[in-house]
Amino acid sequence: MNRSRRAVLLGTLAVLALGATACGSSASSSNPLGGGSSAAASGAGSTAGGGSGGTVVVGSANFPENVLLGSIYSQALKAKGVKVEEKFNIGSREVIYGQLQSGNLTVLPEYNGSLLAYLDAKNTAVTTQDVNAALAKALPSSLAVLDSSPAEDKDSLSVAQETADKYNLKSISDLAAKAGEFTIGGPPEFKSRREQQFKDVYGLTFREWKPTADTTANALKDGSIQVGNVFTTDPKIVQYKLVALSDPKNVFGAQNITPLVNKAGLDATATAALNAVSAKLDTAGLTGLMKRVSVDKEDPSTVAKDWLKANGLA
Repeated sequence: MNRSRRAVLLGTLAVLALGATACGSSASSSNPLGGGSSAAASGAGSTAGGGSGGTVVVGSANFPENVLLGSIYSQALKAKGVKVEEKFNIGSREVIYGQLQSGNLTVLPEYNGSLLAYLDAKNTAVTTQDVNAALAKALPSSLAVLDSSPAEDKDSLSVAQETADKYNLKSISDLAAKAGEFTIGGPPEFKSRREQQFKDVYGLTFREWKPTADTTANALKDGSIQVGNVFTTDPKIVQYKLVALSDPKNVFGAQNITPLVNKAGLDATATAALNAVSAKLDTAGLTGLMKRVSVDKEDPSTVAKDWLKANGLA
């Protein structure tokens, strides 16, 4: 499922699937939110660790990647002595965003481009910097985004490793010389949404467009297509050794994983812990983590713990 389709699905779900999980118990810092580079630096409360009773409540949407990210945030906070409660698998953006506004949640893993589209559907920002600047204006004063990570879960044009090596393909721009010989695959609506845009922005005219839907990565592997629209954190990118081509002209727009927070619920210690996660998290690393969760069926909390330890954040 591509990003736009998943955003529509999450945006139309009306069912609230509440999932309550364990609470951390270590003491939190009592320093008020002061320094730091995040957008939450101003106007935050001085409650120890934030949240009701000094507890930071970390939530997540109801899909595996977001649960994994919530667990990474939660364990990173606990490692810094912040008292944490986890509320994962809650549901759609409409539900969890409202809970963050009300203060029932303190922190959510978000995707900055999708969040901006939810708040301001007509906004045309595409770069990380522009999207976050637009979010700073679109969010209510009680909420803020912290530092965005380089990790993005977004649409991509991907190719098999053999194709990338043979034609020296690293970015979408590199496809220009060969697009006329290539078949491209993706969701049924991909052609109508993107064909003209690829022509206008990158000068690409593909030989054929195939509606491959959820089998796109498999079609790349078996060679029935040469280019495919694959989610950048799809575990099959690792499993099948695919190469997600860079998008220097931002056809797909930014979808950086970014903490969305209720400012009154965080102090400087909690803010710094979340920003430290963003500084270390990248797309390739997250894709590897998602392989462990979705393909190898490992527990997200264990995968999160391993990643934090490997990156000096445990």
